[in-house]
Order: sequence, then structure tokens, then C-alpha cells
Amino acid sequence: MEATNNSELTFEQAMVRLDSIVSRLENGDVPLETAIELFQEGMKLSQLCGGKLEQVERKIELLIETEQGFQKKPFAPVNEDKGE
Repeated sequence: MEATNNSELTFEQAMVRLDSIVSRLENGDVPLETAIELFQEGMKLSQLCGGKLEQVERKIELLIETEQGFQKKPFAPVNEDKGE
């Protein structure tokens, strides 16, 4: 396994690594001990990605033109109430 500090990974790097882990686990031909380690790493990567997405969401603002000019409004996802 790579000895990379997960907190230094970019979102994209973390997603690539997470995708690799999921593929290996879905393949099912890894020893139990390795599967557990991969699962633990995957959970950490998932939390890292979730945290990075939350940071980005907090930074996104919509500009709404008003009579006084522009007003900042917190980002509200359009598909928030739709499930997958």
C-alpha cells in the first residue's frame, strides 16, 4: 500500500484511490486481512472526500441581482430533495 498521507491528497486523487479500493474489494480475491485494511482506508478516503465537498459547498455563493446591486446568498443544491 502507498504510504501517502491522506490529508495531503487532492479530491481527485482520493477518488481515484477510493475507486481502486472498491474495485479490488468487489473483485473478491483479496485475503481477509487485506480486505479489512482496504475497507478501513476506503472509509478514511470517503470521509476525506466528504469533508472536501462540504468545504467547497460552504465557499459557493450565488449572486442574485437585486435593486441595490448584487447580494450574496449561500449555495443551495438544486437536486437536494431528489434521491438517487
